[in-house]
Amino acid sequence: MKTFLKLTLSFLVAALLIVIISPYVDKYKEHKKYDFTLDTINGKISKDDFKGKVLAIYFGYTSCPDVCPTSLSSLAFALKSFDKKEIADFRGLFISVDPNRDSLENLEEYAKYFHPNFIGATSTKENIDDITKRYGTFYKKVELEGSAMNYSVSHTSFIYIFDKKGDFVTKIDHFSAPKKIQETLEKVF
Repeated sequence: MKTFLKLTLSFLVAALLIVIISPYVDKYKEHKKYDFTLDTINGKISKDDFKGKVLAIYFGYTSCPDVCPTSLSSLAFALKSFDKKEIADFRGLFISVDPNRDSLENLEEYAKYFHPNFIGATSTKENIDDITKRYGTFYKKVELEGSAMNYSVSHTSFIYIFDKKGDFVTKIDHFSAPKKIQETLEKVF
């Protein structure tokens, strides 16, 4: 009987520990999933550098003819409805998946063209591959024979939204109107 009680008590303690620890383990896993280190014109950045700010991340490349400019313009347009304090608490991060063509200087200029609170960043192909895989996004170099561009980059088009604590909130697809982006951001400001 004592053995049965000891086993039952051990089981209850283990179950209680799992219930208590599980949210912390889940939080750690989410943090690792969305973590990154990237290069910018001002040095290295990581996701933790944006704590205290609402963060919107977009993967693309500066030579993109339509999808990237449209998505970044929609995000910038959605920000027009917010006041100065809210805008001060916001950062947009444009991550280039074309590090061979997109210099850090070019990325910074491109990002700032859409909004002063946008930052341009990139890294090595290996690091970008790791980050995009963890985010569940996709990109692929597509050769363009006879084109002055030589290649384009096919990529998914999502805006990833994080709250001020750095927690992932949602992803918004390319076809979303600025009003939907605005409504999503209102929930996290």
